[in-house]
Amino acid sequence: MSDPLYRKELLRLAADASGAGRLAHPHGTATAHNPACGDRVTMDIRLENGRITALAQQTQACVLAQASASILGRHAKGLDRTDLETLAEKVTAMLKGAAPPPEPFQAYGAFDGVARHKGRHTCVLLPLKAVLDALSGAAKPGA
Repeated sequence: MSDPLYRKELLRLAADASGAGRLAHPHGTATAHNPACGDRVTMDIRLENGRITALAQQTQACVLAQASASILGRHAKGLDRTDLETLAEKVTAMLKGAAPPPEPFQAYGAFDGVARHKGRHTCVLLPLKAVLDALSGAAKPGA
């Protein structure tokens, strides 16, 4: 496929669906919604000492949001709020033309074709918003 929004790499990430599902007894849960297209992403997290020990994601969304959620499902374990805020900043910058985030999040480089489609940036960022919101609503770390 030559469409930069639906490259094989993005389709593979979405199909992988790392972390798909829901957690029993999460410390934090949040749903982010994009009213422009109807995408909806729910993130469940468990924490220990402020760091993610488990993450599950449920998406009713386009391939872009699914792929982004899958990247988080694969690599969010061990991250804290500062790490995730930094990642969100790097992904936002990448969508504006900067380099992709460093490993283990270089997979976000697959979204390089989204840069020209400003309306689709929200799709890529939606899972990051949901996980940050889940952290905000989480029980005290270590609880």
